[in-house]
Amino acid sequence: MDKKRVLFVCIHNSARSQIAQAFLNLIAGDRFEAESAGLEAGTLNPIAVEAMAEVGIDISRNTTRRAFDLLKSGQRFHYVITVCDAANAQKCPVFPGALRHINWSFPDPAQLQGTHEEKMVEVRKIREAIKAKIEAWITYKKEPGEGVNIPPFKVGF
Repeated sequence: MDKKRVLFVCIHNSARSQIAQAFLNLIAGDRFEAESAGLEAGTLNPIAVEAMAEVGIDISRNTTRRAFDLLKSGQRFHYVITVCDAANAQKCPVFPGALRHINWSFPDPAQLQGTHEEKMVEVRKIREAIKAKIEAWITYKKEPGEGVNIPPFKVGF
């Protein structure tokens, strides 16, 4: 079976899309090939790197990329999943040939306020919400087409 290509997009490719890419490749790498990009290229969010390391996933060597660069290079994806808020998701480029464009809205770790530990608590919630969303999506995913529509998760943000 050919792997379905999935692109996760957030604003700077610094946290949410990186987390989603890592989880999908870990959980269902036999069925999906995940990549990530941002509306703009940023730098990895060190708190996201730390939160992923807590669950045994090293994203510290990942680089950030722009979604438009992937589009210009002609890369094709079966699914383009934005993991930013709905307003920013509308800025995502349309990828020709994508089977489906999906939006999963998660808070931006870069916007968190407070001490390091307070931010870590919130990033852990975001990390776990992204993981749960991916697990639900791959559980209910059917071929051909999109499968069951998964309602948004409410996790107390």
